[in-house]
Amino acid sequence: MNRSSRKLALGIAVAAALAAPSAFATNGYFAHGYGMKASGMGGVSTAMTHDTFGGANNPATMVWVGNRMDIGASWFNPERSASRTGASDTTMNGSVDSGSTGFLIPEFGYNRMLSPNMSFGVTVYGNGGMNTDYPGGTLPLAGGTCQNFNPAGAGGAPYNLLCGSGRLGVDLMQLIIAPTWSYKINENHSVGVSPLLAYQRFKAEGLQAFSGFSADSTKLTNNGYDTSTGFGVRFGWYGRMSDTVSLGAAYSTKIAMSKLDKYAGLFAEQGDFDIPSNLNLGIAFKVSPTTLVGVDYQKINYTDVKSVSNPSTNFGATTAGSLGPSNGRGFGWGDIDIWKIGVQYQHSDRLTIRAGIDRTDNPITGRDVTFNILAPGVVTNHYSVGFTLATDKSTEITGAYTYVAEKKVSGSSIFNTFTGGTSGTEEIKMHQNVIGLAWSTKW
Repeated sequence: MNRSSRKLALGIAVAAALAAPSAFATNGYFAHGYGMKASGMGGVSTAMTHDTFGGANNPATMVWVGNRMDIGASWFNPERSASRTGASDTTMNGSVDSGSTGFLIPEFGYNRMLSPNMSFGVTVYGNGGMNTDYPGGTLPLAGGTCQNFNPAGAGGAPYNLLCGSGRLGVDLMQLIIAPTWSYKINENHSVGVSPLLAYQRFKAEGLQAFSGFSADSTKLTNNGYDTSTGFGVRFGWYGRMSDTVSLGAAYSTKIAMSKLDKYAGLFAEQGDFDIPSNLNLGIAFKVSPTTLVGVDYQKINYTDVKSVSNPSTNFGATTAGSLGPSNGRGFGWGDIDIWKIGVQYQHSDRLTIRAGIDRTDNPITGRDVTFNILAPGVVTNHYSVGFTLATDKSTEITGAYTYVAEKKVSGSSIFNTFTGGTSGTEEIKMHQNVIGLAWSTKW
């Protein structure tokens, strides 16, 4: 096996590792940045050519990278909690913190030049974040509003915060493998394309109180993991407009996924859970020989996916059959606009320093707070720093740290719709820390 084949085999092994549960929840359930260098610059990447994550950012950049491999991992620490207060039935009041507060998120990219003007590579990355793990026993068992929604009770134990039995939460992981072809049209412009091969798995627990809402209550909750696969495409363009200014643009189609049949009674369109389309635009400019500034705009179209974007209030006070049909209740997420700005400073031949900010819309409003106890993707402000240390002419170490400030959203409980307004107000909140390290080699 030659050197390139060994590198690619290692990449396949990393791709397999990525199939472990992930939990990114920064720009909705997309990561704020793909690749450790982008992570240290607030996610800026669309007009940058410094690593092999073009398949996740802009495929057209890969032909400028050369022969290179990047492999790394981040430790992701989300802190999430939910509460209900002000219910006249005090057995409904309570608060709880999610467990599962630490996740290892691997990353991998590989690129090989086929000619001076053409390259082929692969980027492996993941999305996730609808990942919560609340303990059961938050609310009292006997009587009260919960018993109206879950008459079987919690099997001798108190109810969870959504009146279900046992632990409460969901786990979503999306793995995307992006083979990437990139071509230089001339000495200043390139294009690229990445087929997006997607795999996802999902499970839900503790939603028994919504059995009366489901079109098929046997496919609502506690069915273990289900999996699905799908396909999409990302297109990109990159241009060096002058010695100091570069531009980039990329667009990913919606990734049409096969249905999660075990949860056809939870998600709209009988278990459909596609990956939304998204658009990136970027500019990078050198303000001095040692300082580079980048700005990205990104739009994620969560309204592509009915199970994500349909309001949880669809059907109003009607319960029967309101989870699962095409226009069924969803999480109520809206499309989001994201702005990223980052700075890269070349301190020396060996050391590069980065910093950046990612500011995103919150896709969740108070109208849908109850359902989003399961998926509190509400954070908006991300602050990043990073570095790269060249250990020799062909290898380097890159690190990044991101702090995601706490964000809260509150609103009237959806239970008020069915209890005459006596079920109080709910609040969800989250903050995060992400720290990572990557190793890269070029030849």
